[in-house]
Amino acid sequence: MNKQITQVAEISINYRPAIAAKPIIKCALDAYVVLREFFEPETIQVNEKFLVMYLNKANRVLGVFPVSIGGITSTIVDLRLILSIALKTLATSVVLCHNHPSGSLTPSKQDIELTLKIKEAAKYMDIYVQDHIIITFEQKYFSFADDGLI
Repeated sequence: MNKQITQVAEISINYRPAIAAKPIIKCALDAYVVLREFFEPETIQVNEKFLVMYLNKANRVLGVFPVSIGGITSTIVDLRLILSIALKTLATSVVLCHNHPSGSLTPSKQDIELTLKIKEAAKYMDIYVQDHIIITFEQKYFSFADDGLI
């Protein structure tokens, strides 16, 4: 056997989801209630944070992953990371979420473009982007789905 081939690591997959008590997302408010818990009150006005909630076919939450933490006005979002986790968790849909430290609920041009980019890429893997939620320190939120932007 070729020595070079034997030095390649074998990939194994092990997945044991524990979903029995996880919430079911029926609307933007349900998603907001879950996602809000992942933003610390002490830092929500300091830096932007981008999260993704992964859901199964029954809209039950599989988990939430913090994709990135950035600065005061932006954060870098890696599309490949979002989709690789969706595939690993066998998610059929996702809810995107980030905060605006400024307190503004208005999505920026970059927010809209990023949402459409993620939605388009996810579509090729049969993963549905249900919503993108912007939250603020005032415990308010903006839903792209409720506003017809997704």
